[in-house]
Amino acid sequence: MTDQPGREPEQRLPALRPAAEPASAARFSAPASSHAFSLSPERAAGIVRQSASARWVGFIATLLVVLFVIVYYFYELGVPGVANTSRLAAETQAQQVTAVERGYQIYQANCARCHGVDGQGGVGPVLHDQSKLFVHLNPQYLRNVLFSGGRYVCGNPRSVMPIWDSANGGPFNYLQISNLIDFLRAPSDETYIVRDPSTKEPVVDKATGKVQTFTGWRDTTYKPQPGATPFPDCWTDAFKTPAGSAAPAPSGAPAGSPSATPAASGSPAASGPPAAAVIKVTALNIAFDPSAIETTMDQPFTIEFANQDAGIPHNIDIKDAGGASVFKGDIFPGVETRTYAVPALAAGSYTFICDVHPNMTGTLTVK
Repeated sequence: MTDQPGREPEQRLPALRPAAEPASAARFSAPASSHAFSLSPERAAGIVRQSASARWVGFIATLLVVLFVIVYYFYELGVPGVANTSRLAAETQAQQVTAVERGYQIYQANCARCHGVDGQGGVGPVLHDQSKLFVHLNPQYLRNVLFSGGRYVCGNPRSVMPIWDSANGGPFNYLQISNLIDFLRAPSDETYIVRDPSTKEPVVDKATGKVQTFTGWRDTTYKPQPGATPFPDCWTDAFKTPAGSAAPAPSGAPAGSPSATPAASGSPAASGPPAAAVIKVTALNIAFDPSAIETTMDQPFTIEFANQDAGIPHNIDIKDAGGASVFKGDIFPGVETRTYAVPALAAGSYTFICDVHPNMTGTLTVK
């Protein structure tokens, strides 16, 4: 402000501060009366005892924590040298069993219609053949097949097996894929419980009153014989035999099964005699039609075999009552018709099957 006449000039800031004085020492020390008292011997001894007790409490607490850690370690990982004492191992086994049982449900609901309830084959190839399980059905191979579909197996873009992995547009998520693989590779020496897909409760057989169970397919002790022919990359190649050599037993057949009658694969079968009876058999939807045929004893006959399953290989293999093959026709994919010239057979009852799909069976009666 400007000065006005008759008034004293206004004092301008900053205003002067009074000189600082040091604070009294009494503010930072106890009053003199407090120094007139001291601890009694009893009180001093009590403080020492309390301090010792506190140290003991701390030591015991630390010791308990250390003992708990040691005991929990052996509880989780097991006592060395003592079997079945690891909680982690038991939990891992329980989770594996659960995964296999879930994989079984997935397989029966989605895969059994093509590969068979027990992996014996159908529209798709046999799965429970030990040589195939040993070589091909490893986790990574199975993941590739489920991711890419059947074309991954034989390179056939027209394969009827679809894509299953949701990462490639299929219906199964990662956990379902893992559970299915766990089932396909489950060991044969383990028994699992069949559970209801909706309630997860064990399924009870109404006839016997017992819980239904199943075992895995993979023999963990199996090893191919030295010099054995490796399982072919494409499953259909397992049925291709050079001309003049013996045809292999069907995939999935148990070891030691009777050898098949030699058959030339791909070579045209010899025509039957003019007077030979002609029997027509059709393969359609993985089944023989008719499934029961008849012929005359000691007379050669001809089977006109029409494979109407497009892209699916079939044949006719006639077996006697002992299971030995008396005639084996060429395996060929449909749609195609071939003629089999069958030699004369003795009177009796025979069965005929498809080597690729052993669930395809029929009856031949020779009178």
